[in-house]
Formats: sequence, C-alpha cells, structure tokens
Amino acid sequence: MRAFSLVLLLALSLAVPASAEQDMLLGADMTALKMTRAELTRAEVEVLIAKAGGRPVDLSDRSLSGLDLSGLDLRGANLRTARLNNANLRGADLSGANLQQAWLLKADLRGAKLAGADMFGVTARGANFSGADLSKAKSIGDFKGADLSGATLVDLRGGADLKNQSMGLMRTVFTSANLSGTNLKGADLGRSRLEFADLTGADLTGVVLMGSDLSGANLTGTTVAGADFKNADVSGTRLLRLKGQDSVKGWDARINVERAIADNTN
Repeated sequence: MRAFSLVLLLALSLAVPASAEQDMLLGADMTALKMTRAELTRAEVEVLIAKAGGRPVDLSDRSLSGLDLSGLDLRGANLRTARLNNANLRGADLSGANLQQAWLLKADLRGAKLAGADMFGVTARGANFSGADLSKAKSIGDFKGADLSGATLVDLRGGADLKNQSMGLMRTVFTSANLSGTNLKGADLGRSRLEFADLTGADLTGVVLMGSDLSGANLTGTTVAGADFKNADVSGTRLLRLKGQDSVKGWDARINVERAIADNTN
C-alpha cells in the first residue's frame, strides 16, 4: 500500500503541462515518521547486505532517512521508493542501483558512485552529489537546488521520452542546481529544466539541450562543442566566454535569444 501511494503521488505530481512547475512534493506529508526516521540501523543494513551473499540487497520501500550508510557497497541494490532523506551516503557504491521514485531530500552523496543507476522519478532536492559519478545514470527526476559541482555526468540519460508519456511529460529538473565544473559530455538533457542553474566551467561537449529551459542559467566559460541548443530557452542566460561554439548545433534556433546575456559573438 505504501509503495502504491508513492507511485500515485508521483503520477499526480508529474502529470502536468510542460510549462507548469514539476513538483514531486505536492501533497506529500514530509513530517511523517516514514519520511524522517529510519526503521533500520546501519548494522541491520550491513546484515542484510551480508545475507544477500553478493547479490543486490533489497531495501525497496524502506525508511532509511537520516541513516549513516556512508561507504557501503550497495551495487545494484533495490532502493525503489526508499526514503533516504538526510541520509549519509558519502562514498557509497550505488552503481546500477534501482532508485526509482526514491526520496533523497538533502541527502549527502558526495563522492558516491551512481554509474548506471536508475533514478527515474527520484526526488533529490537539495541533495549533495558533488564529486559523485552519475555516468549513464537515468536521471529523470527532481534535483532542484542540488549540488552537483565537479560531478561526472557523462552520457547521463535525462532527456524526456516523448514516445512514452503515459504519466505525463516528465523532465529532469535542475532548477537552481549547482552544476559548476561538471563533466556532462554526451548527456541527454532534452526538455530538462535548468532555470537559474550554475553551469560555469562545465563541459557540455555533445550535450543534447533541445527544448530545455535555460532561463537565468549561468553558462560562463562552459565548453559547448557539438552541443544541441535547438529550441532551448535562453532568456536571461549568461552565454559568456563559451568554448567550442563554432561546432554548436541549433544555435540559430534558440528561443528568446534577444534576452540572453552574451558576448558580441553570441
């Protein structure tokens, strides 16, 4: 029943028009014990990992908020709909983990390994992913205000799937997120929300930004070689000292170009 309720909540909160604010917290009781307390201790989690005998541990729908899980081997773990708000996952190995619809509000994932993780529908507002590895992770979720500075997001799969919209148009939300110095080479961020995001010094080589909202974002000093900006909204976007601009795609098809803050060459 708990899992069903979370799925229903996600469906209701994501089934919104493209222009509306995607809000996964809509209607959620963030004061409930299942959202703020852990039902297991770290020692009990370690026992479950040991009992799994090298197989991915099943922690789906568990309340693990506030728990110290730093440095644990959670490769391939099933954490679907798990509550990990304010949890310490610093340096943990979550490579290939199932984090679908998991809650990671203000969680500490500094230096964590999340390569290939399925983060579809994750709610990670205010979480700290600085220095983490999210290469090839499926990131269609809410990272509003999150810190991803210096993180590796190579080949991140965050683009909206226009062919599968049974739950409405779901997009990756990086609104007001810190993406400075991140490696986003080859990432798909089509139709993502990047309003007021800090992308200074980031590597956007080959990144798909088609239809994304970059309003108010700061791209000063970013590398944009081969990136696709077709239909990207650049209203108030700082497009200064860009690198590799000569090979950008869709540059003439941006939206609100006259409102961007750009060099004379932009």
